[in-house]
Amino acid sequence: MEDIDAIAALQDPVRRRLYEYVAAQGREVGRNEAAEAAGVARTLAAHHLDRLTEAGLLESGSRRLTGRSGPGAGRPAKVYTRAPGERSVSLPARDYRTAAELLAEAAEQAGLDAGLRAAARRRGEALRGPAAPCGALEEAMEVLAARGYEPHLEIPEDAEGAAGADARVVRMRNCPFHAVAESFPPLVCGMNLALLEGLLGAGGPVRARMDARPGECCVVVEHSKNNDH
Repeated sequence: MEDIDAIAALQDPVRRRLYEYVAAQGREVGRNEAAEAAGVARTLAAHHLDRLTEAGLLESGSRRLTGRSGPGAGRPAKVYTRAPGERSVSLPARDYRTAAELLAEAAEQAGLDAGLRAAARRRGEALRGPAAPCGALEEAMEVLAARGYEPHLEIPEDAEGAAGADARVVRMRNCPFHAVAESFPPLVCGMNLALLEGLLGAGGPVRARMDARPGECCVVVEHSKNNDH
């Protein structure tokens, strides 16, 4: 029932907009910023943000948003981030996670990594269908967003000009296979990489590669250095 109550908290359209904004930032968000993004008053935003925290969808803390400390720095402000927990509802009850974990355990013990990656690559190609390989990072981001990866573009601070454009990396705040990947990281992350290789298409101007970072998907997408597109 807790998951049902948490998901029900998103039924209110303002609350949902606030949640989606905070979740998309990948960092702490203050009440003023969230209110402005949702187009509502700060007091209303504060009420809904606290309700989302009570429902376990957000986590809250406090810090000085000015970046200063000491006298005159002002009081710490309340900030919010997406909670790491996973919520799902199935009626009637289903337990696909346990099935996935059992299959992953069996595949790992049997050394079926290569076969799983091949199957994942074929599934990615089937999902792409007759479409050509992704032609740019922006197109890849649309594909990834549609699959729930929550992509965001990262640009190195020292990147400049055309070289800077090639140095951009698409990272993903969400891994759709997170629960199973936590228990079987090499197996599931390899499967994920192969799936995205098939989904984005081989031989195009973008490629997927492994680059694990805490709190994000283990795969990143970047400009392919083997192409002159």
